[in-house]
Amino acid sequence: MTGGLRADFLAHAGPVPAPVRGRGWIGIAAAALALAVYVGGLVVLDVTPARIVAGLGRLGTVFALMMPPWPASSAHVPTYLGALGQTLAIAFLGTSLAGVFALPLGFLAARNVVASRVLHFLARRALDTVRSVDTLIWALIWINVVGLGPFAGALAIASTDLAALAKLMSEAIETADEGPVEAVLAAGGGRLAVMRFGILPQVLPVFASQALFFFESNTRSATIIGIVGAGGIGLYLSEMIRVLEWREVAFLILLVLVTVAVIDAVSRRLRAAIMGVRRN
Repeated sequence: MTGGLRADFLAHAGPVPAPVRGRGWIGIAAAALALAVYVGGLVVLDVTPARIVAGLGRLGTVFALMMPPWPASSAHVPTYLGALGQTLAIAFLGTSLAGVFALPLGFLAARNVVASRVLHFLARRALDTVRSVDTLIWALIWINVVGLGPFAGALAIASTDLAALAKLMSEAIETADEGPVEAVLAAGGGRLAVMRFGILPQVLPVFASQALFFFESNTRSATIIGIVGAGGIGLYLSEMIRVLEWREVAFLILLVLVTVAVIDAVSRRLRAAIMGVRRN
């Protein structure tokens, strides 16, 4: 760049801002702090190279004992398939219950629907509180309330997904287009008509897509909560691990993996159809 062109460029662009002093030291300090936390975590958790190598060796031994993945008796297969169906029922019922109750709660937690700041604040904090409790904790709570079995598992999944789906629903409502709302108001519609005809048609496809995704995820969660006595295939998986029947464990894991893969494929196509996205 010649001298004249450089002068013209500086005249139009203005002065070049000077680099912020100390920014390099801040980055170095942040990296050092992150490294210190990482090393401290390794020390606290007693993670050593010797333990890692020994663990990998035992993992290889367990993997060898899992081969071939087939139960000791073929008579167990119908039992395991029935337990897998129970797991799917837990996930479906829990997700359905959560979706039914999350729909009105989403409107209650939306800022552009509820005018009262106090009510909006309480609704949001209540959803945050429920969502902060893990599904496994909810399973232990509901087992003590309704007893062992798949009903406790369905309630545990519903309790966790209720708050999460309601929060996502409220965020979708808050970002809804104002055009249909104004059209309903101009036609003389009230608050309920605005929610039914102005907002719900916009957010319902998004909500349905999210519910399908949660059902896909809850299939895995239903397996985990079965370990604590909430029914399903997780109960058998826990028992087989306790008695070291690794071939049975491998067969159960394989059943869950295949089921989740099938549900994932079907769920993706359903979500694409709901959202109006064409898939090849």
